[in-house]
Amino acid sequence: MTGSAAETESAPARRIAELTALLDQGIREGIGVGASLGIQVESLAEGAAVYVLDPSPATINALFTVHGGVLVTLMDTAMGSAVFTTLDDGAYYTTLEVKATFIRSARPDGKRLTCVANTIEAGRSTATAEARITDPDGK
Repeated sequence: MTGSAAETESAPARRIAELTALLDQGIREGIGVGASLGIQVESLAEGAAVYVLDPSPATINALFTVHGGVLVTLMDTAMGSAVFTTLDDGAYYTTLEVKATFIRSARPDGKRLTCVANTIEAGRSTATAEARITDPDGK
């Protein structure tokens, strides 16, 4: 007895493939935060996601630093993706709450920002995740 590839593939692998296709579609069609802010997926795994952002004029505020809302959007995107990879087929999510603590500003100085997100717990109706943004120097 043999099954199709989709039947033998694990749920996280199917979710990662689904999310990758959606992200690719957004880039192709010029929609979503990837297209508008330049947020790009670097890697996805079960319960984890890594996204990157190359700060641009579209991401800065009046003080010429990366806008805090853009940084929270980067974190929310990564955390949501990390959670998405843990959900059952056909299940979706929405953010209920986000809390961010900024310890330094991010400057549009050509240094790529990397956001690493991990699912802490994914329950039946809520999930929690955490994320950290660093520059190439680990700051």
